[in-house]
Amino acid sequence: MHKNRRATAIAGALVIVGMIAGALSIVPALEEPRYLGLISAHERQVIIGAVSQFIMIPSYVGFALYLYPTLRAENEALSLGFLGFRLIAATFHFIGVILLPLFLVLGHEFAQADALGASQLGALGELLRAARDLVNHVALIISLSLGDLLLFCILYRSRFVPRWLSAWGFLGIGLATLASFLVLSRLTDVVTPLYLAINAPLALQSFVFAVWLITRGFDTNTSTTDRQHEVASREMVCG
Repeated sequence: MHKNRRATAIAGALVIVGMIAGALSIVPALEEPRYLGLISAHERQVIIGAVSQFIMIPSYVGFALYLYPTLRAENEALSLGFLGFRLIAATFHFIGVILLPLFLVLGHEFAQADALGASQLGALGELLRAARDLVNHVALIISLSLGDLLLFCILYRSRFVPRWLSAWGFLGIGLATLASFLVLSRLTDVVTPLYLAINAPLALQSFVFAVWLITRGFDTNTSTTDRQHEVASREMVCG
């Protein structure tokens, strides 16, 4: 019990770390219309963004690894799927980290290019920015959402946490997935009021969930597996 309590507390702390790193990974200069001309003056901002996104990799994967033993005891297939999707998301995070330094290269080249070269670099920069948005706000979010869907399926059935918290997670996942498809369909841009508003419920749920893990942990006494074993034992005794 003590080992499980420690694992859930660490997992909750990793969620908080990941959320802070996620906020710091935003690079406002890249959202400006003429961002290539601003890159050279905002190198530090780009570097902080890349480092912060890299920190998110062990935070996201570590969260799954610390919860995995308890989740596996409840449902091995779903817990393995949850871990697998977290690893896929970590891969997309790593791609996002690699893409950021490329903006520094483009920014330096743009500052020294003539009119024709600047036009060509601008087109390349738009392609790179679109690729980064698709990686961070579509591929990454969908992989995380699929994994978290499995996670909250386990938690809802097992009642390790209150069902209202798991139901809130389902709602947040649905809205976050909707936001990703809006970006994919080019119906909205990232870091816009609409996009942030749609993702707000999941962000708030993640924070509450993290605090719950840190302060309360999992209530494994309500596990459906334990109840099934108890019922089976009683049937054997009565049988």
